[in-house]
Amino acid sequence: MIEWHLMLAIASIGLVAGFLSGLLGIGGGIIVTPLLLYMPQLVGASTLSIRTVAGLTIVQGLLASLVGAISHRRFKFSSGRLAAYMGATIFVAAFLGGAGSKLVSNTVLLVLFLALACAGGILILLPTKNEEEYPAGAALDFNPARAVAVAAGVGLLGGMVGQGGSFILIPLMTWFVKVPTRIAIGSNLAVVLFSSAAGFLGKAFTGQIEWLLAVPLVLTVIPSAALGSRVSRRLSVLTLRRTLAVVIGVAVVRIAVSLLSGEVAG
Repeated sequence: MIEWHLMLAIASIGLVAGFLSGLLGIGGGIIVTPLLLYMPQLVGASTLSIRTVAGLTIVQGLLASLVGAISHRRFKFSSGRLAAYMGATIFVAAFLGGAGSKLVSNTVLLVLFLALACAGGILILLPTKNEEEYPAGAALDFNPARAVAVAAGVGLLGGMVGQGGSFILIPLMTWFVKVPTRIAIGSNLAVVLFSSAAGFLGKAFTGQIEWLLAVPLVLTVIPSAALGSRVSRRLSVLTLRRTLAVVIGVAVVRIAVSLLSGEVAG
């Protein structure tokens, strides 16, 4: 029997997560996961299992990053070269991180991830000199070695602790790789698409996705991600950076709660 209030709750989550993904260039998992875990209870619906939540989260991430990447590329706010360098690197690094996660304590890794997120929140708030409001992604000049280093580090650590880390990638791309904020947002969605596609295929082929519950996500994430991308184009770079800082702050709190509650074992 279909629980319509549960379906409506999932649809609402899809609207919020899709919009933020398109707006800020993040996968949205750090927001979607806690909402899927706790919101159904608030509306009197059945509690979702961790496995179901993980499956729905990867569906949301795949759809949002795909739609957002296409939209930002249409606005010329993404770099195919940057996405290729970082996407291929993070795909391999996340795979190696996931495979080697048993070698290091998850708690230690999550503390490092938390520290990196805190640093990202600070970096995104630092003023930038002479940044263009509407840079051309096709003309982007960047240091490939720095781009690969960032993707490898975040991908490896994120793979070990089961976090995507897109909210950390953007600050590091703007500060260390010297990528304009709009290009970092648009290109990061293409980067996240690589890891989301790998995770989606893995969960789909092993029966870890509740397809019926994924329907409201499909119906809401696609239009909301497209809308978020359009709104992103109209906001100033400073507003985007401040909004991203708030989302990173939410991510920091979420990770800290996981640590303090013992949610992460090992």
